[in-house]
Amino acid sequence: MSNNDPYFIDFPKRIKMIQKEMEKEDLDVYLGSRLRTLSWTLDAFCPWRSYVVIPREGLPVAFTFVLDATRVADESWLDEDHVRGYAPMGGQDQITLIADFIKEELKCGKGRIGYETGMSNYLPEGNLTQYEYEAFRAALPDATFINAHAIIDRLSLIKDEGTINRFREASRITDIGHQAVYEALINGGYKNLTETEISGIATYAMRKAGSEWEWSFTGGNEIASGYRTGYAGGACTPATRRKLQPGDPLMVDLHAAFKLGLGDSTVNYLLAPVTKRQRWHADNFMTIVRACLKKYRAGITPSEMAAEMMALAEEGGFSDYMVPGFEHGIGMLGDEWRIGSHDGPIPYWTDPNHRYQAGEMIICAMQYACPEEKIGFRYEAPIIIWENECELLPKCPLEVLEIE
Repeated sequence: MSNNDPYFIDFPKRIKMIQKEMEKEDLDVYLGSRLRTLSWTLDAFCPWRSYVVIPREGLPVAFTFVLDATRVADESWLDEDHVRGYAPMGGQDQITLIADFIKEELKCGKGRIGYETGMSNYLPEGNLTQYEYEAFRAALPDATFINAHAIIDRLSLIKDEGTINRFREASRITDIGHQAVYEALINGGYKNLTETEISGIATYAMRKAGSEWEWSFTGGNEIASGYRTGYAGGACTPATRRKLQPGDPLMVDLHAAFKLGLGDSTVNYLLAPVTKRQRWHADNFMTIVRACLKKYRAGITPSEMAAEMMALAEEGGFSDYMVPGFEHGIGMLGDEWRIGSHDGPIPYWTDPNHRYQAGEMIICAMQYACPEEKIGFRYEAPIIIWENECELLPKCPLEVLEIE
């Protein structure tokens, strides 16, 4: 891509930013293994166990499973000399190849090596495992290993224009998916549909619009109907073969990917006949969604947001149905949970007192669940934090839609 392309990201500049931080922390090598790090530095999807080795000066080298190395080199900004494949054969495994590269090509066998470890509730985080750590220590016995994940977390916090534009396009694509679902539901069309079929309708529309993947590791497009919308907590509803029924609530949570930028957008429905109690729940939910979107701006914290929103729910008599959290983090593929750095009271979790800055991006996310009445709603949408407001990327209607 040229510098004039709206989706352009200056990846060599990102590497130099990392190297500047490495110099401050006296690191000779940065060994990245997390999916978020691979996406942020390579601009390629790395589904197999992969690593990026960044020297103090010069270009990084990526190591991925040999079966995928050619594709990663083709899609990355790096050339094929800087994307290498490992394989399960003598001297070609990832530990041996990377250790030899550090010792022989970088001459850093006695250097300070930054690596990435920690804890996450996100399955494909990619922290270095205990076995990998011990194996690297054995292969590089004279090196000093330092947990340095915070470098990437700091640098990736404020989003550049190319990243923001990729997310805007991914949200445009989820809007197309939602329109396709709506058209399939109306005029009684829902009566012949299952949750999996709804997911497929959305997927087809979004793929035609350019989406590369329904990226969520929690089940792709997440569709819940009837009692399944009311799961306590309810943040994971991969589509099932359940048929939609009259009187059901329906939650449609779509995921699209565009150049490693992610769309994550939810629309909720009530399928006729709709009771007054269902409408009461729906109105409660939309009241807090709208209030939440009006509140987000630079300077507030997750804990302040939660306190204010839960006070609103208490006043409306529906606090028992709300999960007391209203956002989760988002970045390029693999960066899907924490917000900001994780130096708060619970290691590796979001700091509840993190103050948002202009240019951060999060998912405005909330869950409303009343299991005993078999009803619930979810809202997720990417927003960009600005000084005095937030920018909502999806353009879907802010309402719980009733379908006759």
